[in-house]
Amino acid sequence: MSLEKGLKGLARFVVTAGDTAVSQGSGAVPVLATPRLLALMERAAVAALDGRLPEGQTSVGTRVELEHCAASPVGMELEATAELTEVDGRRLVFAVEARDNVEVVGRGRHERFVIDASRFLARVEQKKVNSVR
Repeated sequence: MSLEKGLKGLARFVVTAGDTAVSQGSGAVPVLATPRLLALMERAAVAALDGRLPEGQTSVGTRVELEHCAASPVGMELEATAELTEVDGRRLVFAVEARDNVEVVGRGRHERFVIDASRFLARVEQKKVNSVR
């Protein structure tokens, strides 16, 4: 795996009624919910890695530090960017930021970990088996 700092990813979407804090159960106002902002930022980080990991490997999110600093109403388009700022073995750290048509609405730091997908899913299956005992 040869991932280098500076790698960038991008994700976009338009806020719908289903993306609001009211709809997501994370608040009482009809603006972009923080969990949806986080999901958009994660998509940008995943996009940065698209096609760059060896066959059978993927990444999972492991840590997030997020500042949701402005509200975005339904109908507003958002764009999130992620830049790889640290590579420590299989641990990857991204600087993330999201903007709507007017301003920066969120920024933070997102960690992902590169995993072997089949081994990871086998452990998850084993967890299900162990939980019914």
